[in-house]
Amino acid sequence: MTSPESKPSVASGDTVGRIVAIMARLRDPKRGCEWDCAQTFATIAPYTIEEAYEVADAIERGDIDDLKDELGDLLLQVVFHSRIAEEAGQFALRDVVDAISDKMERRHPHIFGDSETGGHHLWEQVKAAERRQKPGQDGALAGVALGMPALARAEKLQKRAARVGFDWPDASGPRAKIDEELAEVEQATTDEDRFEEVGDLLFSVVNWARHLGVDPEAALRAANGKFERRFKAMEAEDTGFAERALAEQEAAWQRAKG
Repeated sequence: MTSPESKPSVASGDTVGRIVAIMARLRDPKRGCEWDCAQTFATIAPYTIEEAYEVADAIERGDIDDLKDELGDLLLQVVFHSRIAEEAGQFALRDVVDAISDKMERRHPHIFGDSETGGHHLWEQVKAAERRQKPGQDGALAGVALGMPALARAEKLQKRAARVGFDWPDASGPRAKIDEELAEVEQATTDEDRFEEVGDLLFSVVNWARHLGVDPEAALRAANGKFERRFKAMEAEDTGFAERALAEQEAAWQRAKG
C-alpha cells in the first residue's frame, strides 16, 4: 500500500502519469484545490455516473470529438477515486489497472489460457464463479449494482432470475401481467398503494420488453428524445404555444408528429 506522502503512482506511459500527477497536486492539502481536497468517494460518485451518461450521449449523437472529451472526463473520475484510495493506503491507480487486466485474462481463458472454447457463455460462468468466492455474493441476484438506472436494473434482475429457470416461457405471460398490474393501479386507494402498484406495472413492462428482445432503457431514452424533438418543434412553430388551449396544443402535436 502507498502513503499520502508518496510519489504519485503511474499506471503506464507519460500521458497517464501526467493526469495522475495533476490529481495528486489538486488533492495536496497545502497546495491543492480546496474543492478537490474536500471530496470523498461518496461525494464524487454522482459525477462518475453523470460522466458515464455523457459518454453514452456522445455515442448516441455520433459526435466523435465530444466522445473523446467525455471519455477523458470519465477517466478523470477513475483517477480521482484511485487517488482518494491511495491517500488512505487502500489501493492506487496501478492496482486498478492490474485488477482489470487480470480479470480480462481470467474471463477469456480461450484467448489467454488453455481453454479451446469461449464466448459469452464462458464469460458468464467465470463471472458466476468469481461472485461465489465473495461473501454474500452467492445468490442468483448477487452483484446487480444498486446504482444502476431502475429500468436497466429491473432487466438485469429478471435476466439473472431467468438463468435459474424463474421466467415466463414466452412473451404472453408478462403481457398478461401488465393488464393485471394496470388494474391494480386503478384499484389502489392510497398514495402508498399507487406508488407500489405503479412500480409493479413498470417492472412488468420491462419484463415484456425483455421477452420481445427490446432494451427498455434504450427504448425509453429514444422515446424521450422523440418527445423532446417534437415538443421543441411545436415551440418553434408558435412562440405563444404555452398560452394556447389544450385542443390547439394537441393539434400542434399532431403536426409535429407528421
